[in-house]
Amino acid sequence: MRHGLKQILADDFKRAEFGEARNGQEALARIWKEKFDIVILDVTMPGRGGLDVLKEIKTARPKLPVLVLSMHPEDQFAVRVLKAGASGYMTKESAPEELVGAVKKILGGGRHISQSLGEIMAAHLTLNTNRPPHELLSNREFQVMRQIASGKTVSEIARELSLSVRTVSTYRTRILEKTGMKSNAELTHYAFQNQLVN
Repeated sequence: MRHGLKQILADDFKRAEFGEARNGQEALARIWKEKFDIVILDVTMPGRGGLDVLKEIKTARPKLPVLVLSMHPEDQFAVRVLKAGASGYMTKESAPEELVGAVKKILGGGRHISQSLGEIMAAHLTLNTNRPPHELLSNREFQVMRQIASGKTVSEIARELSLSVRTVSTYRTRILEKTGMKSNAELTHYAFQNQLVN
């Protein structure tokens, strides 16, 4: 995937230099050390999640534009990443056609959102009391819910997110309360039904 994106961009940005990272930690290490004009970030990376990495980039380098790529449908992640400071969001399937235009727009100081995402965001701005349960969760709760739905234990989640087991259990309790669900099995079923996990 990284190689394909690089190739698409290299054809248009002949003099550009590219950096690559295999996971969130590696991406952050490169961003701290080197000077980039734009970051293209995957939401689903090994180790730390894309939302966490995005938050850290925006804290340390608020002016560095970040375009977020995801395999998840726009309505599941886009609003969250844009609220967290991303300059754009696109699904991986639309990347081959839209990537160059999106990067040019963002480098020019704009933001990239697709027409369908614009409609989703407009719907979000209107008072909508019928919001799906997962939209009531904080970013961290949403992340923990996705990990639970992926079949990870509380200890595994705690280790991966550098949290205590107790904190993860507290998040789990809050998630169940906010969504009105009773068990991990119910959460998992809901997450798959709504395409929140692969």
